[in-house]
Amino acid sequence: MLKEFKAFALRGNVIDLAVGVIIGAAFGKIISSLVSDIIMPPISMLLGGVDFTNMFIVLSGGSYATLADAQAAGAVTINYGLFLIALLDFIIVAIVLFLLLRPINKLTTKPQPPAAPTKECPYCCSTVPEKATRCPNCTSELK
Repeated sequence: MLKEFKAFALRGNVIDLAVGVIIGAAFGKIISSLVSDIIMPPISMLLGGVDFTNMFIVLSGGSYATLADAQAAGAVTINYGLFLIALLDFIIVAIVLFLLLRPINKLTTKPQPPAAPTKECPYCCSTVPEKATRCPNCTSELK
């Protein structure tokens, strides 16, 4: 069993996947910092100084100035501001991945060869290759 596990763990696909996950996690942290430290402050300023991290709804009653105060008091909250930030993170990651993978997909996608010319069998109306002399469906002789 140990030998099988070693063979599995050292296969190229598993190692590539592990490297991809680690790089993806680091990339996610960079994007989160980009959103929260660079993109959200100007958006907040344009919207009149709105602090997205303190946008929340208290479900358990009471009024709190900040999300940290509400959480320290043990209040149940819906943190829609943090959700908006996470949503923006996701959108930016999706756009960046799209922009990175689009040229790669164009390079790896092989053009499809043109379809062989066809004709219709006059007896059964099925499509057959143009050079066919007999219909493969109804076995009629074609002209």
